[in-house]
Amino acid sequence: MENGYIRILQILWKYKYFYGPLMCLSILTYLFVYKEGARQTKPGLEFPEASPPFKLLPEKKYKSMFLYNDIWLGPKNYCECVQKDKEQIYQLDNYIDKDKLASVTKRREKEFKDYQRRYSYQKKDVLVAQPNVPLSYPIQGAEVMPLHTIVIPGLSFHGENTEKQKVTLEASFGTLDTLADVPQDVMNGRGMKKLIISTAHVDLLNHILKHVTYTSTEYLLDTVDIVNFTTGDHHVKFPVTIRQPYMPKLFDPGPDNNIRNLVTITTKTFFRYHKLRILIKSIRKFYPDITIIVADDSEHPEKIEEPNVEHFIMPFAKGWFAGRNLAISQVTTKYYLWVDDDFVFTEKTKIEEFVAVLENTNLDVVGGAVQGNDYKFRVIYEEGEDSSCVHLRFGSYHRLEGFPHCVVTSGVVNFFLARTEESRCIGFDPKLLRVAHSEYFVDGLGRLRVGSCYHVDVGHQPHDPAKDLEERKAEHTYSKFRANTQEQVQFKLALQFFKNRMKCFSQG
Repeated sequence: MENGYIRILQILWKYKYFYGPLMCLSILTYLFVYKEGARQTKPGLEFPEASPPFKLLPEKKYKSMFLYNDIWLGPKNYCECVQKDKEQIYQLDNYIDKDKLASVTKRREKEFKDYQRRYSYQKKDVLVAQPNVPLSYPIQGAEVMPLHTIVIPGLSFHGENTEKQKVTLEASFGTLDTLADVPQDVMNGRGMKKLIISTAHVDLLNHILKHVTYTSTEYLLDTVDIVNFTTGDHHVKFPVTIRQPYMPKLFDPGPDNNIRNLVTITTKTFFRYHKLRILIKSIRKFYPDITIIVADDSEHPEKIEEPNVEHFIMPFAKGWFAGRNLAISQVTTKYYLWVDDDFVFTEKTKIEEFVAVLENTNLDVVGGAVQGNDYKFRVIYEEGEDSSCVHLRFGSYHRLEGFPHCVVTSGVVNFFLARTEESRCIGFDPKLLRVAHSEYFVDGLGRLRVGSCYHVDVGHQPHDPAKDLEERKAEHTYSKFRANTQEQVQFKLALQFFKNRMKCFSQG
């Protein structure tokens, strides 16, 4: 046996120059096949060459992505409010009578479709510029006013001269033409929705394209016309937006830019005239001639006869937000400062600090602190196919650039300076009679830009019982109307179910 092994080794040695390379090749082939097989079968790895179907991340994995405040804001067509920690959850359909829920929901959806139609809320098609096309065109920025004409920017052809180059542009809501003076056989469809250019000369083609015009022929507001731009096998689309700019409504601050000509102080009172008079007295200490507007829905109004105080009487118990609407409707300055009637101005109540923020940023509202409490919150909105979810979370998003004491948020405390015109556009829902505040900022979501600055502070009058008998009676009557009843809560949540098309609401 041993002699046999020796004989085999002698033969292999004799032919070493043949079998050696062969064995090396065999070993390399084995290693490549083994390693490649291991690579292809390794769990969790996918390669472009792999056969379909391609895999997506496991649900557990992608549900851990795109989280904000533990709310998943990834791509989806539904929303929900999930109980976590001590958050308050309101499922709004629970506040609608069960026998009326179906009909109320049907009416709500009909109104929502009308809202979409009127405000062009429908989601627009996504336009992707295809690579390696010989056409230049505007991705955005081509805007025209209704019935006006513009030269479409950025149109050009980047190909070579050919026997005959045919370029077509086609619009839906307007007509096309060119300012270029060219022979009739080069152009077809001038002043029509479809314009055809035929030429073998690239320079001439680009001269025409550089001066192509779009004319809006219908009185449309906030509408996007998707224009088709075609040559040969190349076909692209680009948007032309038909938009009527808003008519500016400006407030004259006067030649000296005095705070009195910039800001009006507004408040609402109900029975608590003793509190209101303390507030007015504190304001006069720091702002002697600023205008104060008081909305009053007390049962037996008392006269407030003081210089630069405008006192408006309302029907009895008309409500908190109705009072705000009335007060703000009478403001004639660029800004108004909202305060409660039981606040008190101090050395830290510097309206000028608020004005500086609004004058130098794009914010619409800036809040402060009430006796050190700069209550502020974020409004997180989730959209679903059937309705939406709204989540209120305390805090802010980020610092306000240029103002180290200020942050950007969604809602602030009942002490804020706001742009008068923007507030009027949103309004305070007069159906909300009692405790209501955050509802205004929910209504203004997407329109109001809000900030909070903790270094501007207003005081709060003591909660101690009044010593005067009449004042105690007024406080007692006020407290009966001030508290939110279960009926009022039910009404408010049912209102949001329909008005804001909300499915649920969470707060924490």
